[in-house]
Amino acid sequence: MERRQFIKVLGLSSLFLHGWLRNLFAAQGPLVAVAQGTDHAGITRKALSALGGMQRFVKPGQTVVVKPNIGWDRAPEYAATTNPVVVRALVEECLKAGAKRVKVFDRTCNDPRRCYASSGIEAALKGMKNVEVKHLEEERFKNVALNGKVLKEWELYGEALSADVYINVPIAKHHGLSRLTLGMKNVMGIMGGNRGSIHKNIDQALADINASFRPHLTVIDATRILTAHGPQGGNLADVKVLNQVIASTDIVAADAYATTLFGLKPADIAVTRSAYQRGLGEMNLDKMRIVRV
Repeated sequence: MERRQFIKVLGLSSLFLHGWLRNLFAAQGPLVAVAQGTDHAGITRKALSALGGMQRFVKPGQTVVVKPNIGWDRAPEYAATTNPVVVRALVEECLKAGAKRVKVFDRTCNDPRRCYASSGIEAALKGMKNVEVKHLEEERFKNVALNGKVLKEWELYGEALSADVYINVPIAKHHGLSRLTLGMKNVMGIMGGNRGSIHKNIDQALADINASFRPHLTVIDATRILTAHGPQGGNLADVKVLNQVIASTDIVAADAYATTLFGLKPADIAVTRSAYQRGLGEMNLDKMRIVRV
C-alpha cells in the first residue's frame, strides 16, 4: 500500500474509532456520582472528582453562581436548606479552579436576612475573598422568553443569567405539593414575580424553565433529607441523616437518583417525569452510569 493511501485509511479508521467511542459513551448514559461519608466537605469533593473535578466546569477568570436553597428560616439540622459545609466546599473548589468571583444567593420565602443567617450559609462564607453572599434585588430580574407549554415568559434573576457558570445546589426534601423538591425545583430561587401561580401546573412550568435555563452542574445535598412536612419542615423527627452528596451534569438524572432515597421511583415525581418526556435528561436508572465513591 502506498504511503498516501495508508495515511488516508488511517485517517478514516481514526474517525471511525472516535465516532464509535463517542457513541459508546453516549450509550452508557449520564454519569451520576454518589459520595457517602460523615466528612461532608470531603464527600462533596469526591463527587466532584468523579465528574472530572471543578476545573472541568470553571475556567480561570470566570464568574460563577452557586445557588443553594436558602429559602427558609431554619437551622441546617432541620434539612430545609442546603448544608453550608457542602456550599462552602463547592465555593472553595470554584476558587481553586480560578474563578474570578463566586456569587451565592436565593430568593427566600421567609425574611432573607433571617434565612441567610439561620441557614448557616452566610456565616460559612464570611470573609472569603472574591465571594459575594447577596440578597436579591428586584431591579435585577429580567423578562425571559420561554415559549413553553405553560409559561411563555417569566422574570429570571439577571445575575444567574449572566454567570459564566451556574451550579445548582439543592437539598433533597419532601414537598407537600410536588412530593419532592430537588434540582429542577431549585430553579424557583431565581424566579421573580408570583411564583405561587405556577403551582397548578408545576411539573410543566418547571420543565418550561429548566428547558431554557440549564445549570452546568447539579449537586444535591442529601447529607440530611427532610422526609415529611416539607418544604419548610421544623421537626427533627422528620429528618433522616444519609451523609450523601449526588452530582451530575444531567439534572434529571440527579433528581431521579435522589428520588430513590425516599423509597420512591423517578416516575412517581411529576416534575421528573415531565422533564424526561421533554428530553431534558435521563430518568431511567438502568440507563445511567452511577458511580459510588
